Formats: sequence, C-alpha cells, structure tokens
Amino acid sequence: MSGTETQVQTRSQHQLASGRAWWKESSVYQIYPASFKDSNGDGIGDIQGIISKLDYIKALGVDIIWLSPISQSPQVDMGYDVSDYYAIHPPYGTLEDVEMLIKGIRARGMKYVMDLVVNHTSDQHEWFKQSRSSKTNEFRDWYIWKKPRYTADGVRHPPNNWGSYFSGPAWTYDEQTEEYYLHLFASEQPDLNWENPIVREAVHKIMRYWLDKGASGFRLDVINFISKDQRFPDIPVTDPSRPYPEGAKYYACGPRIHEYLQELGSILKEYDAFSVGEMPSVYDPKEILKAVEFERQELGMAFQFEIMDIDHGPQGKFSPGNFQLKNLKSVVSKWQSFMYDNNGWNALYLENHDQGRSISRFGSEKPEFRSLSGKMLATFLGLQSGTPFIYQGQEIGMTNLPETWKVEKLRDLEAINFWNELTQRTPGDTKLHGQTMKEMRLKCRDNGRLPMQWGPGKFADFSSGSTAPWIDTNDDYENWNASSQVSDSSSIFNYWAGILKLRKTWVDLFVYGSYTLVDESNDDLFVYARLFGESTAVVVSNFSEENVKWSIPADVKSVFAAGKLLVGNYEELQVTDIQGEAIMLRPFEAFVVHKGE
Repeated sequence: MSGTETQVQTRSQHQLASGRAWWKESSVYQIYPASFKDSNGDGIGDIQGIISKLDYIKALGVDIIWLSPISQSPQVDMGYDVSDYYAIHPPYGTLEDVEMLIKGIRARGMKYVMDLVVNHTSDQHEWFKQSRSSKTNEFRDWYIWKKPRYTADGVRHPPNNWGSYFSGPAWTYDEQTEEYYLHLFASEQPDLNWENPIVREAVHKIMRYWLDKGASGFRLDVINFISKDQRFPDIPVTDPSRPYPEGAKYYACGPRIHEYLQELGSILKEYDAFSVGEMPSVYDPKEILKAVEFERQELGMAFQFEIMDIDHGPQGKFSPGNFQLKNLKSVVSKWQSFMYDNNGWNALYLENHDQGRSISRFGSEKPEFRSLSGKMLATFLGLQSGTPFIYQGQEIGMTNLPETWKVEKLRDLEAINFWNELTQRTPGDTKLHGQTMKEMRLKCRDNGRLPMQWGPGKFADFSSGSTAPWIDTNDDYENWNASSQVSDSSSIFNYWAGILKLRKTWVDLFVYGSYTLVDESNDDLFVYARLFGESTAVVVSNFSEENVKWSIPADVKSVFAAGKLLVGNYEELQVTDIQGEAIMLRPFEAFVVHKGE
C-alpha cells in the first residue's frame, strides 16, 4: 500500500466520528408531477398517478422521493410561483391525495421530500395582493419595493440594472403605488423580503406544517438568493446589447444568508430532516461549505451548477460550448476532494427538471451507444462521494427533444423568452437562430419535462385518456419505455438498481470513503478510486465512442492484480483479460474493480 493510500484512508476514518447521517446513505428520485403519470386522462400528471407507480420507484432501490412543487399555483413557471403554500394545485389533486402519497411512500420504507419555494411567491399569493394594494398595508414590507430612478430629462428607470433570469429587468413598475418590486425570475414571481422577521416566521410555520404532515425534509429552491445586498447597487454593463446583466454578485450568498439558513437548520434538526439547497451562481466551494459543513447544521447538501454549466458558451446557456472531459474531471474532483476534506457533502446529479438529458449531453444518443452511455453515466455518478439524485426517466435512458422540434413546440418560459428577445434583436440572422435552436434542444428545460415514457401505447402510456399531454411526448417511446426495461435484466433501469445496491452493500466504501482522481491526463477515460480502511474500488468510465487502450497507472495496479470485478456495463466482461499492463476499453464501457475487505 502506498503512502498516499494510507494517508487518504486515515483521513476517511477520522472524518466519520461526526459525519454519519441517514440522508448521506440515501439516494433520491426526483419527480416532476405534471410529466410523471396522468391518472385521470386530462393530460397532466397528478398525485394519484405517482401513487400508482410507487412500487416501480421502490424496485429501483431509492430511499427518498422528491416532488417538484405541488402547491397551488397559476403555473406561470410550472409551480415555482406559489399562490398558497397550504393548498395543492387542483389538477394534481387534493391534500388528502398527498396524505395518501406520504403514507404509501412510508409504507414502502421510503421518505418524502417537498420542494419548497420561498425566495419568491406568485403575484397571485394573498400576501402579494395585500402588499401591492397600498404603501401602508401591513404586508407591504413582505416584498422588496423601491422608488423609481429618473434621468435628468425625467425618464423613469428601475431602482438598479439587475436582470431577470427570464430576460429583461428584474423590476416591474406598479402603477397603483408608483414603486417597483423586485423579481429575479418572472414578473409574476415577486421576491420575498427576508429582512422582515415576520416573513421568516411565516416560512418557518410552513416548514413545520409539512414536516408534521410527514415530509422528511425539503429541496429549497434558489435558497442562496434569499439575502440581498441592501444597497441594491448597479452591475457594470459589459455587453451593450444586454443592459440588464445578472446581479448575482449582490444576492447569491448575500450578507445574512447563514443567519437565515441556521434558522431553517434548527427546525430541520428538530425533525431529523433532510435538506438540499439549490445554490446557483456560486462556484467557490468554500462559500457553499459554509452552508453544508456538517457541524454548522444549516443545509445537508447543495446543488451547485458547475457541471451543468460546463457546456455553456461564452454568451450563456444557449450559445455553443465545448464539453471536454478534462474540464469535467477538474470540476468533479474539486468538489469531491474539498467536501470530503472539510466535512461537507455533495449532491450528485446530472439531470433534473431544469437541465438537458445526460445521455444527450455527455454520452451518445446513437442506437448502438445509448444504453451503454446510460449505464456508464450511472457508474460514473452513482459511486462518487455524496448523495445521488436520479431524475424521472434517467433510469430508462430518456433523451432530449427530437431534432424535428421547432420553437413552437416549446413550453419552457426561459427558452421562449430568450428566443423572442433574440429574434427581435437579430431579425433575419437565420444562422444564429438555427444555432440557438440547436443549443435549446440540447440544454433547455423542456428536455427534462417531456412525459415519462411508461410504455409503447398512446402518449407513451403517460395518460389513458384522449386528451394530449400538456407537452408532447418524445418520438422514441415505443422502444424506450419503463415497461420494457423493468423485466429486462440487461436494461438501464436494472443497471441503476445494481449501482444503488452496491452503495448499500459497501456503505463505508462508496458512501463514506475518500475520493482520488486517477490518470488525470487521459482525454477519454474518467477514472477515480474510492478508499476506506483496507477496501479500495477503482471506477473506470470511457466517455468515448471509440475503443481506448489504457495503460494501468502504478497507483492502482495492485487493485487490478488482486481485485475482483463488482459491476460492468458490457454483458461479456473482459477487463480481467490484462495483457501486459494495459486494458482495451470498448465504447462507453464502465466497470468497477474492488480489492480488500
């Protein structure tokens, strides 16, 4: 055993004294309710539909089910604009349905996690209706209101030049009270004023209500945006065509963020509850560690976006970027090592309701490689240090929008607004428009929102009714669906189930073990080692559609010489056929070799 291996193992054992938790040993399945399963034929997924598929989710082997927002909402942003935190969006069902769902989840030994959106509400929430009714209303200070700015010639402007994530300024003028309100997202999503202690008390009350109902925790939407710099300064404009730049510098992890998170954390601790905070626009692990370091008791873990941004171009999400494996290695290893060394925790994900499908982005949709890609990515992600999140359809290899789709088929507010602004600004630029549409098909939010493909029947068996789903199904559902995979031992579904079982079988190693990047310079293979005590596993993933000859590095030769194969994504496993000191890996091949106890 090398000195490096001994050092890593010692660090691993030392950390465990204060680092174990049930949610670290769990895996999470995310459901997007509108697109999961429609039980009543109206074209919209619902709670009863989810209940009907609980055995399917249980068979996958996950421990936690997270639902994207189900609270009452006008659905301007698909439920991320809440109008009543205590009521259920009627097309999804009733409070009684949710109680039945929670009971069914618990009966199967799983836990329910709720999506809580408290950076902002809907403009149809009674709080905001009261707030905008007059400057003297008791709810006025529940939101962020500011007076206009005027130029010398009397032209009215917003209080600052922050931009909305859904295009345009982050401020909307209210004619009745002659002030602007802040909305970092759509104008129908006004930001709450967390400086007001009564607002925070209201949020705490909501949390306790749902925890008492049986929720085991929360996914907290853009939770690092809740504390804003109260000076509300302008952001320098670097692109004249975009007069409203992103102002995240002044609200992503703002001045009082940890005070607020500690208040939330104290409630979660009472219930031994789980929390994962969505934390965009933050790339410094030291900053996120302040929220997720185990002893601080703020958040359990956080979604950071560095991997999700890895293929974004210089002009943002919908401009062409160049995915390179070396960049993925750098990002993954940075977060893996830093969180491990500092008693933090990672939320592991490659897909969710806001992202493109991982096979389409990081693997290959080609028929001969699609299943291999899905299994390779499962191996790569599922055995890292952290809590893995699987998004509905990821476990059956769902992919992005068909190339035939035009902008008229999109439902994503972010993409539609971007497209409209782009085409108005650049009329007649067909090359740019074509390029942008290509990027939208790769990265827009609708990619993850197409109906779940349950079977080969009409509407992919998402709905039994005659009403078309709220968004079209993908074209490939007859061949790629859950019903064909559950009983197929060689399917992506059952491969994912095997990866999750490995995590449970080797908890110390794959949950609490250390992480070490292997063969950093290789342009095709992502190889890492997990170590705990005398146990070592080497995880090898070929991100290429070519055969790759790999010379086994000296620091893991002993594992290959004395170890055994735990899992691999080819039916005929050949990794033990070592000729000399090299292995030939097949396209998108992935496997895990283990040595030790």
